[in-house]
Amino acid sequence: MVIAEDGPYIVTGDVPLAKQIIGADAEGGSEEWIEGEKFPARESYSLCRCGHSRMKPFCDGSHATKHFDGQETASREPYAAQAKTIDGPAMQLTDAETLCAFARFCDPNGQVWGQVVQSDDPQIRENFIRQTGNCPAGRLVAWDKKTGKAVEPELPVSIGLIEDPREQCSGPIWLRGGIPVISGADGFTYEVRNRMTLCRCGASKNKPFCDGTHVAIKFRDE
Repeated sequence: MVIAEDGPYIVTGDVPLAKQIIGADAEGGSEEWIEGEKFPARESYSLCRCGHSRMKPFCDGSHATKHFDGQETASREPYAAQAKTIDGPAMQLTDAETLCAFARFCDPNGQVWGQVVQSDDPQIRENFIRQTGNCPAGRLVAWDKKTGKAVEPELPVSIGLIEDPREQCSGPIWLRGGIPVISGADGFTYEVRNRMTLCRCGASKNKPFCDGTHVAIKFRDE
């Protein structure tokens, strides 16, 4: 994927595209991912980044008429340099708060920050790994202290368009399975990660990444 300067995300390589819906539990907490509409396969396509396209999720050139400022302001340091570590008896949690996309999988069952310090309890550890792995932005990563390795979900190389029914808004673009992201402005390649979320409402202050602003402005992909 290439981030066009002040323009769309240009995707090549026949990457599958589908809506990914946040499914809530009985209390309204984020519980599971539900795959929605799948888009027809294309070898390449351009995804709207400014939030104004009338052909969402695809670009229609509105970034030019709206004079979209797509300047990339996010840190280019690797995840490990941005994250803080919370230690527990069996697991660790790393947390890079600036990457938060407000999907809220971290909240149920006492929140993941409380779970990690009780990670010697098998049930709590199970919830901790599942909830942390469901964080689409990769803000949160679970680490097994015995192996020293990250515990990551197996995600297919694909792109999701997040929908958030509880907040009645459309969320970010979810890159899954290790998709490279290259800045069209200067050719910089961001760290390749299993999970990342990119802004598509145009209002993030941490471009190209989502910062949760889509919830505040009630962005809709319609």
